[in-house]
Amino acid sequence: MHRLTRDEARRIAVRAQLLDADRPGDVVEVAEQIAAIKIDPTAVIAPSEQSICWSRIGWAYEPGQLSKAVEGDRLLFEYDGHFRPASLLPALRAVMPGRRLGGSTRQYLEANAAFRAEILRRLEREGPLPASEIPDTSVVQVKNESGWYGANQVPRMLELMSYLGDVAISGRIGRQRVWDLPDRVYGARDAEMDPADAEDVLAARRLQALGIAREKSSWSGVGTAGEPAEVEGSAWRWRVDPEALAARGDDPGGRAAILNPYDRMLFDRPRLTELFEFTYVLEQFKPKHQRVYGYFAHPILVGDRFVGLLDAALDKKKENLVVSAVHELVPLDDDEREMAHAEVRDLGEWLGVPVRGLD
Repeated sequence: MHRLTRDEARRIAVRAQLLDADRPGDVVEVAEQIAAIKIDPTAVIAPSEQSICWSRIGWAYEPGQLSKAVEGDRLLFEYDGHFRPASLLPALRAVMPGRRLGGSTRQYLEANAAFRAEILRRLEREGPLPASEIPDTSVVQVKNESGWYGANQVPRMLELMSYLGDVAISGRIGRQRVWDLPDRVYGARDAEMDPADAEDVLAARRLQALGIAREKSSWSGVGTAGEPAEVEGSAWRWRVDPEALAARGDDPGGRAAILNPYDRMLFDRPRLTELFEFTYVLEQFKPKHQRVYGYFAHPILVGDRFVGLLDAALDKKKENLVVSAVHELVPLDDDEREMAHAEVRDLGEWLGVPVRGLD
């Protein structure tokens, strides 16, 4: 049983997410370490997949690097709303067909078996296609209660088929996904991994990305990967990544980081509260009069503490980064405040626009 101070646990978590002073060199290094780069079109400042990379790499990151790694070099691939490293393909492909689906989803797939088969035949005949070029021959439709889907069932069916490994995303035209058969996107499999072994591999990679996580938490999915640990002042049962544990003495120090609300560092909300004493609520879906920190406030990390929230947005013409507020959640000294503000200015420089409204 490893016994960690709260400071040690936080530093392990920060370093695992590549948010310490030792910045990674490129997007492939980022993806290999954090395992998944969230894709989301919300671009109050920048789309999540772009700002997640910038938060790690800094000024050297250019948006074209991500598309090159995915569509040109095939070192990353898109699956289930994330860009992931190619090293995860064998394990993911082993578990895709056995993914658990809800009863209504299974019934939807069974009722639309002919629709599903027709999509596969069309892709095999015609090659990569966007959803707009595939006809909707569904027999049963899902009601659009959530507002995420239109009446056309093709996008929904393609997403389910991708989740189960029937189809794959070969690239994008703008934000529109292009679909194809998995072997043509991922390459033919040399050998199929046992699904149980694959689940172990994926759990270990999730723990690598987090550094430390609660054992058997549905938020983290690490199971019993890694080694057991106790954290000072916490009653939780933790798992810690052995490599992160071995490297804790080699600490490059901290820095400031501005995190997109969909950043992997923020996903495990209970862990944020337990380790960092930071309760983050995304106010995007709250009525305007109920928002405290802003529609899409970006958390600000300085060292191993979440010290504030940046409420900022590109103006409509994308000519300025307009800062409405930098909400300080804890008392900051002058150096910490300057670190946070310098990172906001660096964000504007990366976007290629002036920063307006920063004190």
